[in-house]
Amino acid sequence: MKTYIVGGAVRDRLLGQPGADRDHVVVGATPDDMVALGFQPVGKDFPVFLHPDTHEEYALARTERKSGHGYKGFIVHAAPDVTLEQDLRRRDLTINAMAEDETGALVDPYGGQRDLAAKTFRHVSEAFAEDPVRILRVARFAARFTEFSVAADTLALMRTMVENGEVDALVPERVWQEVARGLMEAQPSRMFHVLRDCGALARLLPEIDRLFGVPQPPEHHPEVDTGVHVMLVVDWAAQQHFSLPVRFAALTHDLGKGVTPPEFWPKHHGHEAKSVEQVRALCERIRVPADCRDLAVAVARDHGNVHRALELRSGTLVQLLERVDAFRRPERFEEFLQACECDFRGRPGYEDRPFPPPAHLRQALQAAQAIDAAEVARTADPARVRDAIFQARTESVAAWRARLSV
Repeated sequence: MKTYIVGGAVRDRLLGQPGADRDHVVVGATPDDMVALGFQPVGKDFPVFLHPDTHEEYALARTERKSGHGYKGFIVHAAPDVTLEQDLRRRDLTINAMAEDETGALVDPYGGQRDLAAKTFRHVSEAFAEDPVRILRVARFAARFTEFSVAADTLALMRTMVENGEVDALVPERVWQEVARGLMEAQPSRMFHVLRDCGALARLLPEIDRLFGVPQPPEHHPEVDTGVHVMLVVDWAAQQHFSLPVRFAALTHDLGKGVTPPEFWPKHHGHEAKSVEQVRALCERIRVPADCRDLAVAVARDHGNVHRALELRSGTLVQLLERVDAFRRPERFEEFLQACECDFRGRPGYEDRPFPPPAHLRQALQAAQAIDAAEVARTADPARVRDAIFQARTESVAAWRARLSV
């Protein structure tokens, strides 16, 4: 019985990066051996155990054989005669197919160290094609390891997997899980470019894919291409270390431009309402959590109003604040403003320009909150309480704006 550290922890140590959670492979043992040593079995599809003291995962060395479509269609064989090299061969990329023995010696049968030095994502074997999740993982790794590129033969294999319909077998929850993780990496745009390069973006996230090649007015968007703009926006959100809901809203704020008829290009009148429809459809299909969905809908619907905030009438401002639930959820309102600023910054030359609307809206909210809503409600006609509070808030915002102009 021999134990090895495998996968991401080995890769990250060689890269000099903070270590990932350590996973272990055990060669030459049976499930009964592990239980006898005090390990707790937790694996459903294959033998995985938790260490009795460290609670780290220990998996028995195994091989897999494809038995159906998708990422669950496998027959797993775990036995004492399965070698470490056989176990590593079923892994996705060479940089993830390295191991360390108990003395710290590196075991690298598939050239992972070489590909680390070359900054290359390369599949270990043709078994890569058996699991469509690996397409998403490669794309996510591209967003994390921003100097790495996908080997030509690996990209060709990914294209073949897409053409064969393997990605169509992915369950929505797993698609969202990988997309969400990629959005939280250093440069999320690289994930979507890799997915686009292999054809998977059109199958999994067609709402995003169709933005590429759609022009916008160059006087407002020097980058012109809507897809390019959205990638700049989501990367800006990542650079600011914004939350997942903000990054998802940044990604999806302009989806409506993808369905503008070409004869109207480069203008996109009414794209906000169309964006809301597209966001809702996307979120329903891949099971996006409510916090991400709701913020994305709000940003898609009202990002244009934020850009025009200084021009809006005071009553329209209050309507905007009420619509985005700023009075009850100030923290969500702040995320809303962050996503809208990402939209502004995601254009060449706009990174350092003044953008006063967020500050204006924050101050408008403070002015509207200065009224005593309970007192207004107590003295108002019971049938018109809502209108009375709205009117009081509007007057307070108007008075604040009047003081600004003095």
